[in-house]
Amino acid sequence: MAALRQELLGYRVQDQVATITLSSLANRNALSKGLLRELLAALHVAQNDDGVRAIVIGHEGPAFSSGGDLSELREDNNDEGLSLLLELLQLIWDLPKPVIAKVDGAARAGGIGIIATCDIAVASTTASFAFTETRIGSVPALISAPVMRRMNPREAQRLMLTGELFDARMAEQSGLLTNCVEPEELDSTVDQLVKYLTLGAPGAVAGAKKLLHMNRDTDFGADLGEMLPISRTFFGAREARAGMDAFLNKRKPYWQVDDGGNQ
Repeated sequence: MAALRQELLGYRVQDQVATITLSSLANRNALSKGLLRELLAALHVAQNDDGVRAIVIGHEGPAFSSGGDLSELREDNNDEGLSLLLELLQLIWDLPKPVIAKVDGAARAGGIGIIATCDIAVASTTASFAFTETRIGSVPALISAPVMRRMNPREAQRLMLTGELFDARMAEQSGLLTNCVEPEELDSTVDQLVKYLTLGAPGAVAGAKKLLHMNRDTDFGADLGEMLPISRTFFGAREARAGMDAFLNKRKPYWQVDDGGNQ
């Protein structure tokens, strides 16, 4: 933690969860080069901390993120900023630990890209969303990679072309969000999800995330054939052996440290 700069975000670890809180309030958590660098650094710290089992990205203020920092983007196309955003999206996608987006405000443009890249995304019903790129003469290019893997294509096409505002219910319906809840339920919903995530074995959760990101545009039989060695590997691994032994002997496996009340 000593090496982690925290000027534009907060970072804390508690109960096996790293919570990253975007707090660049002066520009509504716009994705400036500074914020992107700090977010990348925080994620790397969480990735390398064996005591962290899950990561939550939340925010202070009325906006999760207002998107790209336009004051930077208008300068020489901000190649460095776009490269940092690409690096961030790739890192979240590849992280072996699950990442949850916790949204309680406005998300625009690149901010939606971060939400779409996270493994689980929960928002309050007061959150709002918009792909604002076309309104400023640009296109949602980088973020289309995660967004089009989440959203219904027809709804994504409409919303990316029009740039119109849409609410959390529509974001949930379209597949952008895992679910939306009332504002007073947001904290407890995310806490419950984290508890469920930490009941799984670390290696198995990482393996499941990797599995979910595999390309399934193959023949069904070929897909089954590709999955067979993966199943054999995981069922024969130390974690699975320990987990099956714990189940049969009616005790918790070694990776569970909670009270066992969330099964």
